[in-house]
Amino acid sequence: MNSLQNHILIAMPHMADPYFGKTVVYICEHTKDGAMGLVINRQFVEPDLKKLFTELYEDNENILKIVPTVHFGGPVMIERGIILHSTDHTVKASVAINDKIAMTSHRDILADISKKQGPKNYKLFLGHSGWSGGQLEKEIERGDWLLQTATPDFIFNVPEKYMWSQAARTLGIDTSDSTGLSGQA
Repeated sequence: MNSLQNHILIAMPHMADPYFGKTVVYICEHTKDGAMGLVINRQFVEPDLKKLFTELYEDNENILKIVPTVHFGGPVMIERGIILHSTDHTVKASVAINDKIAMTSHRDILADISKKQGPKNYKLFLGHSGWSGGQLEKEIERGDWLLQTATPDFIFNVPEKYMWSQAARTLGIDTSDSTGLSGQA
C-alpha cells in the first residue's frame, strides 16, 4: 500500500470504538513502520476533558485565550499538544505534511498566534492516534475505514459536527441509512 499521508480516514458507521466511532482522522505520517494521525472532528467539550487540559498545562488560561478550542487528537500521549497548521507561517520545529499543511509541538507557534503573526489556519490537539506497522492497513482491509485525500479547506473550514457525514457523502455513503453495515468492497 502507498503512503496514506495527507489522507483522511472516515470511520465506517459500524465502528463502535469509543475513541474512533464517527471520527475523521487526518493521517500526518504513514510508513511501513506505522502511522500517526489526528482526529480532526472531535473537540474537548466535556468538563472532565477541560479539567484534564487544566491539570496538564500550568499556563492553561493563557493558552485557552490564544486557542479557545482544543481538539481530541487521539488516545496516545494525551498530555502532548500538537498544532496542525497551514504553511503560510511555520517555526523551526514545524514538520511539513505537504506543501499546505504542517504540524508542530513547539510553543513558539502559540506565541506567534497570540501576536496575530501566526498561520492563517490552525487547530490545537491534545494526543494523537497511532498504529503499528501493518495495523492500519488491516483495519482498512477489514472495512473499518473509508479513505479519501484531504484538503486544507476540509480540515480547517468545515465545522467538526459536519465533517464525518460530509466526508462519507462525498464517497457516496448516506450515513443516516447505513448503521450496522460492514464488510469489504
